[in-house]
Amino acid sequence: MSDLHLQAKPLAAVLKEVCDAWSLDHSECYALQFADGHRRYITENNRAEIKNGSILCLSTAPVMPFLTLHSFPALDYAPLPPTFLSAHSGRAQPQLRSAPPSGHLSPHTSSSCCPASLTFPTPAQDLEAERLLHGLQNGSRERRRETLHHLVLLAPDVTFAQEVISRDGLQRLGTIIEDGDDLGEVLTLALRAFLELMEHGMVSWETLSIPFVRKVVGYVNMNLMDASVQPLALRLLESVTLSSPALGQLVKSEVPLDRLLVHLQVMNQQLQTKAMALLTALLQGASPTERKHMLDYLWQRNLRQFIYKVGRTGLGRPLPTFPPPVSLHSHLRTGRLQNIIHSATPLGDEMAHHLYVLQALTLGLLEPRMRTPLDPYSQEQREQLQALRQAAFQSEGESLGSGLSADRRRSLCAREFRKLGFSNSNPAQDLERVPPGLLALDNMLYFSRHAPSAYSRVSTWLGGVGDGRVPQILALLPSHLLFLPPQFVLENSSREDKHECPFARSSIQLTVLLCELLRVGEPCSETAQDFSPMFFGQDQSFHELFCVSIQLLNKTWKEMRATQEDFDKVMQVVREQLARTLALKPSSLELFRTKVNALPYGEVLRLRQTERLHQEGTLAPPILELREKLKPELMGLIRQQRLLRLCEGTLFRKISSRRRQDKLWFCCLSPNHKVLQYGDMEEGASPPTLDSLPEQLPVADIKALLTGKDCPHVREKGSGKQNKDLYELAFSVSYDHGEAEAYLNFIAPSKREFHLWTDGLSALLGSPMGSEQTRLDLEQLLTMETKLRLLELENVPIPEQPPPIPPPPTNFNFCYDCSIAEP
Repeated sequence: MSDLHLQAKPLAAVLKEVCDAWSLDHSECYALQFADGHRRYITENNRAEIKNGSILCLSTAPVMPFLTLHSFPALDYAPLPPTFLSAHSGRAQPQLRSAPPSGHLSPHTSSSCCPASLTFPTPAQDLEAERLLHGLQNGSRERRRETLHHLVLLAPDVTFAQEVISRDGLQRLGTIIEDGDDLGEVLTLALRAFLELMEHGMVSWETLSIPFVRKVVGYVNMNLMDASVQPLALRLLESVTLSSPALGQLVKSEVPLDRLLVHLQVMNQQLQTKAMALLTALLQGASPTERKHMLDYLWQRNLRQFIYKVGRTGLGRPLPTFPPPVSLHSHLRTGRLQNIIHSATPLGDEMAHHLYVLQALTLGLLEPRMRTPLDPYSQEQREQLQALRQAAFQSEGESLGSGLSADRRRSLCAREFRKLGFSNSNPAQDLERVPPGLLALDNMLYFSRHAPSAYSRVSTWLGGVGDGRVPQILALLPSHLLFLPPQFVLENSSREDKHECPFARSSIQLTVLLCELLRVGEPCSETAQDFSPMFFGQDQSFHELFCVSIQLLNKTWKEMRATQEDFDKVMQVVREQLARTLALKPSSLELFRTKVNALPYGEVLRLRQTERLHQEGTLAPPILELREKLKPELMGLIRQQRLLRLCEGTLFRKISSRRRQDKLWFCCLSPNHKVLQYGDMEEGASPPTLDSLPEQLPVADIKALLTGKDCPHVREKGSGKQNKDLYELAFSVSYDHGEAEAYLNFIAPSKREFHLWTDGLSALLGSPMGSEQTRLDLEQLLTMETKLRLLELENVPIPEQPPPIPPPPTNFNFCYDCSIAEP
């Protein structure tokens, strides 16, 4: 029987044939399951996923109509043997057995419940959903443990989950969790099963009761607790916090921040990750004011030390006063605590994402200052401006102590503000622009107070002094002041007016630039992992970065010998210097300072020229003709590389309805390029083999490749800034799923993987590979191949036009006879 004919049969008819082959009655009481992976049930909706050669198991149905559990005697837990579904025979044949084993499907003949007395007698009494839930309620401790273990394995199946939830399975699991009779494996399995069922999104997290949430909170706050329980409890509370504002407030009030800090110090990386996940969830759910208070408290409690480096007790760093768990006592005795970033264990993707969120939320505290313009009527802000001026200059009237008129004092102040680089004599007009608003003033004040030697260590001697007298004053300075680092104000006072680097204008524009590079005020991405370790290395990271950047700007200004008209060009170079250095992810601010200072203006020009030569397309016509001839061969090479990359496979993350990303799945192309194979896998596991991947999608069934907003899994998520990264990394393949159209959805881990996979799938479908990565690879290969072909023509000018072809001879009556010997 053909595969098409088999799939055309109703599922009930296929089950009837299987049961007849095993001499089983009442086929409606049975179901087929995939033998691999999560043992999902076969339904009419997913039966198209069965391929020729798929291994299936015959099992009891998750639900059986017209029969109840009370009609059956004691239940049996042994699984049914797997069967092999042959698409050619149309029958399910038992593997290595000719008859069903005894004890699995044999009817019980209890006198209290005889099958003959039922309207629909059946030997299949252990229907999975009801059987397992009955075992939870009426079984012994060992039986309950085995039941929970089986429930955890089946819970990812949506069909099974629907039946468990419809039969109050969540309530029964909740009772086990609330009772807390067993704080070991039974509680761990109950929490895992509960989370798996809730992840299907059939039941809202808001329906959880307050006593239940408080009980889970108790597990988080408990000291003597199994190491496998607390990560699951933290994960549950994270989901509650993200989904329910009301219950999130309860979690916030019941889980002390000190307790989460304790969990962040343990050696268990999974516990660290889940504690950080709950911490970022609480911060995201808090109001801006509450978030600021929480972050201030966390920094005071040395959260930065726990994240960035190993701390030692007794060295002035107080530990959280909340009692630490037993697992911490050994580390406290030795005086060492486990950090996160510099741990011996590689940082996981989930922890990297939560550190990115923490960094984004911390930088987000700067947004109110960035959005607030300077108020010219605020006494505090006027005093801050005057403090900035006085840190650089001592006005002539103040130095002499003479009583000058108010107009004279205002004139002096206006001149000094202009000397500082403000465009207007009234600096408030410069700071009315938002962004950066008051954040630029904060940066300038921080720089003047915390880096006085770089700002104006010797500016006291410059009050009222013209540019021409600066060299004479420098000659009078003490020798130890002559070896100070470059002073911003002093240096610019000694330059000609047209070469002065305007400090205030530069600071305002540089603050805007840093906010753009660090995405201050933008919503957190739901998949990004782009955090910078140096931001956890010291306090006031943004202001410290500004101090390094403003000195870099002054250095670049001198290297470019810039004038006021070159201001925008200098800012473009500084942007490139900062962006290139931030992309290297330096681990400390000092390393950032070293790397960015090693990228002078000349090096930026060299990098620009190199990149321009790689991308240049205006070449001589003969070379362009050569490149055109090389393109087909090189495109075939790129196509071969893309298909090899698909055969290697990639680990993708699943984005659920709440956009969690703790689920992983692996997808690869078969070596014969005919089948996409995929399946779920655990984080940290080695890449699976082809035989271990349960799901298959023939390439011949793929209809189209969709990218960006056309993908169904991002189409309904709106058009906000937080979804931009999803649009850039999302792609799907559509295929026939019975009579309906189905999709296999992807979220690429990086932009490069997105290009490689979309190119490879396009090549499989016979479509052109039009990604940006293909263009870059082709350009690189063309450049290399062209240079190799032209090695012998080095230093030989290539004409714009080919040399003319001479006219043909008047006749062709000529030849050379090789047999005639020359004299």
